[in-house]
Amino acid sequence: MTILVTGGAGYIGSHMVFGLLDRGVPVVVLDNLATGFRSAVPASVPFVEGDVGDADLVSRLIETHKVDEVIHFAASSVVPESMEQPAAYYTNNTARSLALIDVASRSGVRRFVFSSTAAVYGNPAQSPVAETALPQPMSPYGTSKWMTELVLRDVAAVRGMHHVALRYFNVAGADPALRCGQSTRAATHLIKAAVQAVLGTRDGLDIYGTDYPTPDGTCVRDYIHVTDLVGAHFSALEYLRGGGASTTLNCGYGRGYSVREVVDAVKRVSGVDFPVRLAGRRPGDPATIVADTARLRRDLNWTPAYDDLDTIVAHALAWERRLFEMR
Repeated sequence: MTILVTGGAGYIGSHMVFGLLDRGVPVVVLDNLATGFRSAVPASVPFVEGDVGDADLVSRLIETHKVDEVIHFAASSVVPESMEQPAAYYTNNTARSLALIDVASRSGVRRFVFSSTAAVYGNPAQSPVAETALPQPMSPYGTSKWMTELVLRDVAAVRGMHHVALRYFNVAGADPALRCGQSTRAATHLIKAAVQAVLGTRDGLDIYGTDYPTPDGTCVRDYIHVTDLVGAHFSALEYLRGGGASTTLNCGYGRGYSVREVVDAVKRVSGVDFPVRLAGRRPGDPATIVADTARLRRDLNWTPAYDDLDTIVAHALAWERRLFEMR
């Protein structure tokens, strides 16, 4: 049994690869390195530089490595960018995923775990939001992921490929052993940007929007530690191996923090009072989005290990310091 990890040189994908290695599971990585880093993949792991939309390449890779499970991370994931480049997002996130799903299902892959997003919900009427809520994405990014969920559902049902789509909320933190982390310098993730401000590699931090209908006027998000998210993927595979039906599940903690609360946490953990600038809202940002995680915990028997904002911040800061020292 070999697991194909697409986007395995990226932030979340690289954590997944290390998790698989820790468990002694054979893995092969496919990544076009558009945003990933070859150095994020251990030298012992077979690595193929290429695109998930290249059906011939994927078919050969599956046959050569005897792949029977796929974890699909490869995607573009910046909401503001998707508002400016919608066609690129539908091409990369939906069309290329369709090609991957098609060839995987035709090549005998039996289980498929897909990285979806809470952005499919848009600005939900209720919070926490459950998987039964009607998707109303506010950005091409969210729509491209929802479309891929539908493609996966329909193709997998016909071909007998069981799947789990995991709707990520805000992923943050780094491997506690500091083997990998968020390495993109211009990343838009709030905690990443804030710890860069701590170290002076970013000139302060911008808060986008202070007039949202939230307790302090800033957006509220559910932050999940990347290592706990990797654990959810293992739980999803075990669920499918045990005969579980294809399903879609939220990945978060069920607790929200405002932008201001996150900034305060970063200042508290780091002991650094970095500059913060107030700016207008960004297109595509919902006011509040927090996960209802009841099904994730029940159906996958998933229990988080790092459900603490200060811990998430501390790991992100430690990784950023490591990057700073390596420059």
